[in-house]
Amino acid sequence: MPGNSSVVLVIDMLKGFLEEGYPLYCEEAACRIVPNVQRLLEYQSAQGAKIIFLCDSHADDDLEFKMFPPHCIAGTSESEVIPELADYAGEVIPKTRFSSFFDTLLSDKLRAINPDRLIVCGVCTDICIMHTVSDARNRNYEVEVPI
Repeated sequence: MPGNSSVVLVIDMLKGFLEEGYPLYCEEAACRIVPNVQRLLEYQSAQGAKIIFLCDSHADDDLEFKMFPPHCIAGTSESEVIPELADYAGEVIPKTRFSSFFDTLLSDKLRAINPDRLIVCGVCTDICIMHTVSDARNRNYEVEVPI
């Protein structure tokens, strides 16, 4: 039975994707969503929503690097939340795969919170957002992806 709260999942809003000079920089178009995410976090925080940052954080030899260049290595600045969002009160959960549910603490955290919906935002909609939303729906969460 869902509770009366929302959880905002902020996916991969990291220096490695949103700051120039990193191998998987998503270009200026992706950076334009930052003010929208800030407004979303301001509004949802005021409504009592919990915020969880899901952050790519890979080992040096991660198998994902067979598909993508090495990126967001654990412990580097690349895997840190961008400064524009870093001051929002939220928990950080590292992840190593497309879905934020795969081999992370996210399921346990959500089970404890028991939200009535998940609001999912971030970069790479066609990869990590899509896989996370799919897994959330498979777990029977109501999911909203703001546009």
